[in-house]
Amino acid sequence: MTLTLYMHPLASYCHKALIALYENDTPFKPHFLDLGDPTVRAEFNALWPVGKMPVLLGHRREQTVPEATVIIEYLGIYYPGPTRFVPEDPERAWQTRLSDRFYDLYVHEPMQRIVADRLRPDGSKDPFGVEAARATLRTSYDMLEKQMGQRFWAMGETFSLADCAAAPALFYADKVQPFGETHPALAGYFGRLLDRPSYARVLEEAKPYFDMFPG
Repeated sequence: MTLTLYMHPLASYCHKALIALYENDTPFKPHFLDLGDPTVRAEFNALWPVGKMPVLLGHRREQTVPEATVIIEYLGIYYPGPTRFVPEDPERAWQTRLSDRFYDLYVHEPMQRIVADRLRPDGSKDPFGVEAARATLRTSYDMLEKQMGQRFWAMGETFSLADCAAAPALFYADKVQPFGETHPALAGYFGRLLDRPSYARVLEEAKPYFDMFPG
């Protein structure tokens, strides 16, 4: 096996990388991480000192590739398949990358701030930060609602890097700031993501861990 993915089945950014791997049936070995184990954390930090999942280890090229977006671009270059995640056309390429960053920064990140606050002990909660995160999500939902009224996938008719970013961001964001009843076009897009075989597989593998999600 030439690729190893350091990951946890519940971790949202790991979902993003897994979608890309499953889209093209790219062979890889999953390496599950329990970062609550000090030994596991120390070993992972030796590989990637930032200590954040996912990380892809490319044995053939002897390369350590962190960050889900970079992993997906790496796979597109060195392990291409039927699904092309970033278009060849430069205009479409930068727009796809912008959509990817939008989902990461303005859906995924505020969702994670809300989840992290749920894990804080009483007395150290951050209600101001949580409300700011919810405000960002509301703004993002409104913007995406306008977009998805005109599109099938994030960038139009073709599944891309942006959809890999959107699926886990929306899956977990809907749990902390539901959008199904208020944003029908976005909800319809989310339904198509759930039906995509690559993401359906990711969620099926994550099912045994869902009780770990806070609240």
